[in-house]
Amino acid sequence: EDAAAGEADSIADISFSIPQRKKLKLELGRNSDKGAIRACQPTSREAEFSVRWQDVEYCVCLPVPEKAQPQYNYCIFPRSTEEQILFTVPGTKVKPETIQSDSAVDPEESYKSVVTRMLNRRLNNKVLEPDEREFVSQVAQAHRKGEKAVHVKAFRGSKDGFLFFLSAGIVWGFKKPLSFFPFHSISSISYTSVLQRTFNLNLSVLDPLSSSNEPQEFEFSMIDQADFAGIDAYVKRHELQDASMAEQRRAKRLNINGVMKNAEEGGEEDGDGEGELQKAAREAEEMEDEDEEEDENFDPGSEGESEGSGSSSEEEEDHQGGGEVNGDLVEEELGSEAEDVSE
Repeated sequence: EDAAAGEADSIADISFSIPQRKKLKLELGRNSDKGAIRACQPTSREAEFSVRWQDVEYCVCLPVPEKAQPQYNYCIFPRSTEEQILFTVPGTKVKPETIQSDSAVDPEESYKSVVTRMLNRRLNNKVLEPDEREFVSQVAQAHRKGEKAVHVKAFRGSKDGFLFFLSAGIVWGFKKPLSFFPFHSISSISYTSVLQRTFNLNLSVLDPLSSSNEPQEFEFSMIDQADFAGIDAYVKRHELQDASMAEQRRAKRLNINGVMKNAEEGGEEDGDGEGELQKAAREAEEMEDEDEEEDENFDPGSEGESEGSGSSSEEEEDHQGGGEVNGDLVEEELGSEAEDVSE
């Protein structure tokens, strides 16, 4: 055991949420080949669960949304079928008595700074964090006013959660199971149900562990329209809207082909400034204009009641024309997706 041999840094009283909801001691083995991230009992040092360093594919540090005081979630995404780990640290300065380490710890440092530094010394891939140059939400944070949010709220089926748009991929959290979609796994991204106040984001993802070449679809619904443009800019910047670029993204990850798509391959659609999102919005507006024109030309005396009832049905299918987002709209938009969620 690394800890028994004095080869691990440890931090006491860390809150874990996945795979167990428990307060445990976080132990970080020093040897990158044999060491591991372990969640241990505070007295016996018996590990409740662990992941070896060599099995960690990605580690992400994300601010916890909707909290009055800053907190940070560390998400450990292992390779293959190893268990994910999620633990949380406060945004406060460290309490030196909770940390055991051969390296000096400045009492003015934050828990986030200390944990990230310890992880980066051991990981092959450094800890990923949000970057405001990648994405910043336009929705004001009610819990910490004046502070920029780097997430959007959404639904995956009936489960609510948060999307984070990072420099290497997209994260969905924080309920089990967590999801990380690195760029090389994304075949394409599109938009549906573009309404006045919300829209849906659709990811077509290839699973590297699956023998099937068919992509898996992930739909995230009820995203605030205020973040419409910011997400689309992120998608365009990383060329995620184009399925033809998927092979190049995977080749880039494997370092097979370092050449990115040139301006000529970008096509005229990219040049004219209308992306997938703008196109969907324009088509929705055109459909709405057509409906309004039909209403203006509608003569109830000549057509009877049947056409009127049909018009009402169309309005219901169009989610009340993008009006107020209320409980009925949420239920309607999520109802068809709830059966798809088996997690």
